[in-house]
Amino acid sequence: MANAGSAIRGSRVGAGPMGEADRGYQAARVERNYYCSNGHATNRAFAANVEAIEIPEFLDCPNCGLPAGQDKDNPPVIAKHEPYKTHLAYVKERRTDDEAKELLEEAVAAVRERRVRLAEAASAND
Repeated sequence: MANAGSAIRGSRVGAGPMGEADRGYQAARVERNYYCSNGHATNRAFAANVEAIEIPEFLDCPNCGLPAGQDKDNPPVIAKHEPYKTHLAYVKERRTDDEAKELLEEAVAAVRERRVRLAEAASAND
């Protein structure tokens, strides 16, 4: 039997008709450019029916991760990072030195009272 010929010869599985008309039309878009402080430019497309206030003012730059804005001459600057704060630093923010001294005195008095009670209980058991 000779080559019978195939209608799908030369096509791949899942291939469809070529051309925009056969696949449908592309939705209307609005493009915005975003610029980061490292000089990277990113173009993003949004649906044309989206309101302008819904388009984000800032995005994360896909190249470096810094914030990127739409103003090429004035890209957003990353906020200064504060160093890691210890628990004591947070406590000092909430309490004055006088409050801290008062709390310390109360805690020391409570420990002393507990030690006295334990010593008395230990001497009573002997």
